[in-house]
Amino acid sequence: MIRIIWRIWFYLLVAIATLLLFPFLLVSTAREKFYPFFFQVAKAWSAIILYGMGFYPDFKYRENFSKASQFILMANHSSMIDIMMMFLLAKKPFVFVGKKELAKMPIFGFFYKRSCILVDRSNVKSRQEAFKETDRRLANGVNVCIFPEGKIPDDPTIVLDRFKDGPFKLAINHALAIVPITFPDNKKRFPYEWKKGYPGKLRAYVHKPIFAKGLELNLKNKRYLSQQTREAILSKLK
Repeated sequence: MIRIIWRIWFYLLVAIATLLLFPFLLVSTAREKFYPFFFQVAKAWSAIILYGMGFYPDFKYRENFSKASQFILMANHSSMIDIMMMFLLAKKPFVFVGKKELAKMPIFGFFYKRSCILVDRSNVKSRQEAFKETDRRLANGVNVCIFPEGKIPDDPTIVLDRFKDGPFKLAINHALAIVPITFPDNKKRFPYEWKKGYPGKLRAYVHKPIFAKGLELNLKNKRYLSQQTREAILSKLK
């Protein structure tokens, strides 16, 4: 019963934080050029939720990836709190490429669809449109965050699902740095099962960037980047 109440408190916190910051969220998502301002508001929104739930983020940086002129953040995807953790650890603004279903959530969904690149993984046309929009934003110098698994694995025994090719194609096309990130605690602290989870430390390991600059776009190089990224993330999941 305590865990269920705690879980309900999470959704209340999301609503409270969103309503509290509503004027700032509304203005900062009104135009694309205001996104850096939105990013700072999103950091405050994330802090309210995570600390309000009794979580304590602990970020460990292998290297100051903010030195990279432009990058794609890639992490294992295992919980709803991955989004908040990503906002808090990043030192430069980025845009999420996220699933379209979250746009249906009350209040949160309104700002989610105004600030993210939405994709319906089950729809080929939606995936193509999301890829084109991501390509456009990257061409304009915007950083991006993509969960390379595409979704949270349906099977709870899967530690890290197979990666999609799209993120690595984008990295090669735009000669970007890939920043692998491992969230080893998010799944056990806040899984999708309502009767599981508990407060505590949330570690995040930010690995050294993997550079795609100079690589030709072919299957071999996409697999190389995918494998390097996967090994980095897995190194702290084992």
